[in-house]
Amino acid sequence: MPNLTYQGRSFYLDGEPFVILSGAMHYFRIPREYWRDRLLKLKECGFNTVETYVPWNLHEPREGEFNFEGMLDVVEYVKIAEELGLLVMLRPGPYICAEWDFGGLPAWLLKYRDIELRCMDETYLSKVRRFFGVLFDKLRPCFAPNGGNIVLVAVENEYGSYGNDHDYLNALVEMYKEMDVNPLLFTADGPNTTMLTGGTIPGVLSFANFGSKPESAANTMFKRFPDQPFVCAEYWNGWFEHWGDEAYSRDQQEVLSDFKTFVDNDWSINVYMFHGGTNFGFMAGANKGAYGYSPTITSYDYGATLTEAGDRTETYYKMRDMLVEKYGDKIPPITATETPKAAYGKVQLCEQARLFDNIDNLSSPVHSATPKYMEDIGQNHGYILYRTALKGPMTGEGWLFHYTHLADRAHVYVDGDRLATFMRDKPVSDSDRYKPFIDEGKEVCFDVLVENLGRLNYGRFLRDRKGMVGISMGNQYHYGWDMYPLPMDNLEKLEFEPAGERAPKDPVFMRGYLDIEGEPCDTFLGIEGFGEGFVTVNGFNLGRYWDIGPTKTMYVPAPMLKKGRNEIIVFDSDGKGGDSVEFFDKPNLGK
Repeated sequence: MPNLTYQGRSFYLDGEPFVILSGAMHYFRIPREYWRDRLLKLKECGFNTVETYVPWNLHEPREGEFNFEGMLDVVEYVKIAEELGLLVMLRPGPYICAEWDFGGLPAWLLKYRDIELRCMDETYLSKVRRFFGVLFDKLRPCFAPNGGNIVLVAVENEYGSYGNDHDYLNALVEMYKEMDVNPLLFTADGPNTTMLTGGTIPGVLSFANFGSKPESAANTMFKRFPDQPFVCAEYWNGWFEHWGDEAYSRDQQEVLSDFKTFVDNDWSINVYMFHGGTNFGFMAGANKGAYGYSPTITSYDYGATLTEAGDRTETYYKMRDMLVEKYGDKIPPITATETPKAAYGKVQLCEQARLFDNIDNLSSPVHSATPKYMEDIGQNHGYILYRTALKGPMTGEGWLFHYTHLADRAHVYVDGDRLATFMRDKPVSDSDRYKPFIDEGKEVCFDVLVENLGRLNYGRFLRDRKGMVGISMGNQYHYGWDMYPLPMDNLEKLEFEPAGERAPKDPVFMRGYLDIEGEPCDTFLGIEGFGEGFVTVNGFNLGRYWDIGPTKTMYVPAPMLKKGRNEIIVFDSDGKGGDSVEFFDKPNLGK
């Protein structure tokens, strides 16, 4: 039973001086079959601890329904770490940021119109309490004082970047006490006076998050907390990327220099990310800055110590060399191998299924006088189709199509023909808007296909409802809508036909088959020639793609493939779908 304590500026493990050498690896971004491989590589680099967030929105996707299976079996992840001799730094939120949809908060919270997030709001806290009750019942045997290996548990996350409700933070601590969460507790904030004031509370260790100048951060923390060890809870050795951005590349010499500073001074560190993994499905988050809304890409490679596919980098070996120089033969030898990669070549997409031909196979409509947000009709992710009939006589003079709010990307169709595409926070000229000219006695089918590109995951704009509301023609609101929720989580009822001619810009599913002889290998799916959408392999959603980059391939882990025939489905909302995809043995991250 590991016993982590601290006195003054030092940690002690079972009474001996101890430095936390941790790497961040999120179980929910890694195929379960690869957990042991990634954790072993962390161990063999010389690290003694693994840090992971816990995403509330995956574990309770619908209110009161919990999931801890497969890639969400956090208990098994912690146990594998224990078998390898690793300690665990657990960050259960309820808010985690992590470039994850809604910062890990479940979308269904937003159906409560009066709810206030991350503060002393009775409704919010009651939902947190229920989730924590289920989570900690499962993890309690894994806490170090109970014989497990979880030695540190976070209280919220970077709260000083959001608020200053200390009653709320203390309420979380009281929940922990009531639920027998007995490892050491900590908060994590930027080493900034205002952030530390807002995010720290007495009796709980205060850690810092930053990506450079460790000496400056240490001076700030020692001055503010003279009787605590200095810990960097997130040392950002890379960074995430947004769709349409230039590919990010961190100076690894700076990273190694900073890491050496930690090692030389016996300061504790959590490298964020040691292994980033992938934002599978629709779980990537988004940010809102000076240039408006920016959704995060599918790859969470992050420039991390291990690549998205779990391969060691030059930085890995150089960090390990530093630790070998410092600790000698206490660092274990390297035994873990890299996973094999394969270039399976081109796969013809020989079948197609038009979205509009299959709308009733995918969804049942919800009727409403006005268009509603996704969350109001119980939808978390994916797309939503708003459909109505516009009846004549109607003239377009002065009656341009408008909306009150869009989140995040919308295609507008009249009788199945796409007229325009709108993007959140992007100005729309009147020339791009629909101008109805409908004769008396006639009507047209008016469709708006809206995609949720990821909820904001950081800052004061977290309340990020998805969909389109307030649709009007000129100054006249239009009423009477059918809303088709399209979470795209089950495509089995699609009716495919041989690929052939279709209308331009027609949203379409394309299907082909990859035949594999022998055991499958990791591979990378090239998506050249397509516009924007997502890909499933044997029913598993690999995530979004978008031709604006920076990434040009998608990671396909071997565990998602099988010997023999593999089904590949590409959905392209832009209708740019090509007739084939290609599998490579190396990624193209746009660098």
